[in-house]
Order: sequence, then structure tokens, then C-alpha cells
Amino acid sequence: MNMYQMSRVAVVLVMSIMGGAHQLYGWTDHAARALPVQMPYEAPPKNQDVPDVSIPPNTNPLSPEEIKRAEALLPLLEGKQEFWAMGEFVHLGEPSVPVLVKALTMPSPRIRYNAIETLSMMKGVSGVPALLITAKEPNEIPRVREHALRVAIRLDPTKTPEAIEVMAKDVNPSIRKSAAFEARYVRHKAVIPLLIPMVTDDERFVAMSALHSLWILTRHETEFHDWDSSTKQDRVAWTSEWVEWWDANKDLFEIPEPQRSKRSS
Repeated sequence: MNMYQMSRVAVVLVMSIMGGAHQLYGWTDHAARALPVQMPYEAPPKNQDVPDVSIPPNTNPLSPEEIKRAEALLPLLEGKQEFWAMGEFVHLGEPSVPVLVKALTMPSPRIRYNAIETLSMMKGVSGVPALLITAKEPNEIPRVREHALRVAIRLDPTKTPEAIEVMAKDVNPSIRKSAAFEARYVRHKAVIPLLIPMVTDDERFVAMSALHSLWILTRHETEFHDWDSSTKQDRVAWTSEWVEWWDANKDLFEIPEPQRSKRSS
């Protein structure tokens, strides 16, 4: 093979490595034509059953040393070690909730948000009262309030109607929308009369979220409500229809079972 042929082979090899050629080509000593070369294929190894070596969360009361350790983790919920700190709280388990909820009153919104997320990760039901206080706090930023309500509903929805009522009357439309949307996950009759007045909200996304939540929770069949082409009077009429229906059915009404997707059936 002369120098010219060697240089051409080198170019093809480089292109193959860089993804510029779909097949690898080579030249024979006596021919100037390219021949495809079949590269060996090795199948990836099959998944092997790996034993569960994870450490279960702690369920015992914290010792004085562990309480100090948990308190030292609070400032670390913001920064480069925040995910590690969150994992440490999850490992300390439900007994660390009284310490963790202290983060909900710390100055940093990042710390407050990550504390809420940590309660969700550890399924800290005992932290729901503190979450609801945060959700109702008018001076808290919307992102933290909305996340506090969302996690509280996931952990214990039966305790959340009061917070939904407060947030449904908030001056911030984002907060009202969060209340209207998250209410659909609270399978409790108490949220129905809270959602009905929100149908007349001046903000489209608030009113439509309330309507969709009402339909999901009650499955009450009504005419299609086109908010875009409606007037304020139309929306007041919609509310009157819902109020009339609710007054006639609230004593015997029960929240229906959630509909399951056809794929899961």
C-alpha cells in the first residue's frame, strides 16, 4: 500500500469515528475501490437483579445529637449541598418534621421551597398543619404558597378545604387559580361551594380551572360554557345554575369515584 492509499484509509477511519460515515470502508492492496467492513456487534448485558441495599427511613424519635444534626441541616437546604441536605432529612424520617418545618419561616424562599419539597419526599404527614399556615400566609411569595398547598393536598387532603377557601379569595389571581385547580384533588364535599363562586372570576384561567374542577368532582352535566364568548352576566347565570343544583343535591350528594383511564383497565 502506497502513501496515497494509506492517507485515504486514515481519512475514512477518522470520518467513521466522528460519525461522518455510516459504514467503515477499507482498500485492498491491488484495488482502488472501497469495500464495506462488518464491525463486530456485542449485545448489551442483560439486566441483573440487584439486591435492595437502600437504608429505610428512621422511625425512632431523634436523639439530642440527631436533633442538633437536623438543625444544622436547615441552612444547607439552599446551595450546592441542598440535595444532600434534603436526602439527610428523608433519612431522618418523620421524627425530623418538627425541625424541618422551622425552615418554613426562614428568610430564604429557596430554603422554604426545598423544605416543602422535602416534606413531600418523606411523606411527612405531620407537617401538613405547617404547610397550610404557609399556604394561607398573604406575605409569602406565590410559588411557595402554591407548592405548600399542593403538597398538603397530596399528604392529607381532608385538612385542606380551609386553606383553599382562603386562597380562593386572595387578591393574586395566580393564588386563586392554584386553589381552583388543586381543589379537584380534594375529594370532599366542602370544596364544592368554594368553587362555585369562582366561576364568575374576572380572570379566565381562574374561572375555567374552577369549572373544570367542578365537572371532575361532581360529574354534573351542564351545557358547554364558552368563557371567551361569554359576558359577566353569562357567568353569573352559570353560577346561579350551579348554586341551584348544589342546593337541591348537597344533602345526598357523594363525591363519585375517580374515573380511571381506559389504558389501565
